Amino acid sequence: MTENEKLLARREAVVPRGVPRVTTATAVKGRGAVITDADGNELLDFAGGIGVMNAGHCQEAVVDAIRTQAGELLHACFHVATYEPYVELAEKLATLFPHHREGGEGTKVLLVNSGAEAVENAVKIARQATGRPAVICFSEAFHGRTLLGMSLTSKVTYKMGCGPFAPEIYRVPFPNHYARGEGHTPEAFATRELNRLRETFQTVVSADDVAAIIIEPVQGEGGFVPAPPGYLQGLREICDEHGIVLIFDEVQTGFCRTGRWAAYEHFGVIPDLSTWAKSMGGGLPIAAVIGRPEVMDAARPGTIGGTYGGNPVACASSLATIRLMEELDLNTRAMEVGDRIRARFEALAERTDVVGDVRGIGAMMAMELVEGGDPHRPATQLATAVTLTCLENGVLVIKSGPSGNVIRILSPLVITDEELDRGLTVIEDAVLLHVGAGSEAAVGATA
Repeated sequence: MTENEKLLARREAVVPRGVPRVTTATAVKGRGAVITDADGNELLDFAGGIGVMNAGHCQEAVVDAIRTQAGELLHACFHVATYEPYVELAEKLATLFPHHREGGEGTKVLLVNSGAEAVENAVKIARQATGRPAVICFSEAFHGRTLLGMSLTSKVTYKMGCGPFAPEIYRVPFPNHYARGEGHTPEAFATRELNRLRETFQTVVSADDVAAIIIEPVQGEGGFVPAPPGYLQGLREICDEHGIVLIFDEVQTGFCRTGRWAAYEHFGVIPDLSTWAKSMGGGLPIAAVIGRPEVMDAARPGTIGGTYGGNPVACASSLATIRLMEELDLNTRAMEVGDRIRARFEALAERTDVVGDVRGIGAMMAMELVEGGDPHRPATQLATAVTLTCLENGVLVIKSGPSGNVIRILSPLVITDEELDRGLTVIEDAVLLHVGAGSEAAVGATA
């Protein structure tokens, strides 16, 4: 039995099956864009811990910051004793993600532990700010696995047997132009979908009862689907018209992934609240809610926060990670990485009709695999087979999308051109191998 197999067997013995295991990979150490498994094999990391390692694995400056802070203060609870790392990180985040609109001043920051916790707190803040109960979310959305997070999350397989779910949650279709455009231009499609939302206020829930609308500017687990710019701009107008808090979930899109600090910068829209996590911590668990001060300060004392929120070691890691992102200009690098991925995937699409769509912003890129070029016939088994073949050939890549047929790229942005090209070649070869073998019929893999 290999060391990988031994570790997986130990996991099977003590870890409940409800904890997802999307690959058979193991990890012992990571450097840059490379993970070493328990057998000593090197894997190109195209998953990034699901979008966490934008700045790369075990960067020396980040590790040093963690060591230094760990020797000074591990925990105090910010509710009990104020400490510098929390305040410094909040100040930095307020400059990176200003939530000023119409001449407003100031931005306020709450630090918590995870993306799901950030979403939970954002909803609590919005409800207190408006005095309203309802929240509108979207199909194919992912907002976490807590009870409220699951209530907002769309994918049914993440929620089976976990209800009843939180009340006053209302879902509308995400504006996925590829899947639902029906020949409309992106502009016309956005207008149609905004009108659909307005109809929801007449037929499903009154706008006067809606506290917040929460949306991912680019869906993550939903398949790396960007919202049309006109839709987000119209959403801002609708929220202003009805006094609704607009929340952008940027947990997966933030911190250079799309070539900007925030995906909302691409759309010319500033939300009232936004949620962040993943790559802001450089590998340590930390998250944030950021927003307009008049909305953030609507929360009553004691109703938001938590014991470990803004842990000093995690704050130190986050500050060092952000400094590294600035020094390496990872926003520019993300655009370069994304251009390279897009070109390769589009070239692959010209060779086979199983690549139905190539999409994304910056380095948040993906291709959707379908049968016969039909967006309504997801090639789920093909996507599974591709990821398995990639792992066998030293590339760790994962799927997304409601049908698990989207190959997404979340490699560290410090990846070299040679590493990126080598990994993309493995992905391309895997697609062509299984298409040549008859894809769905021949592979027989399960999603």
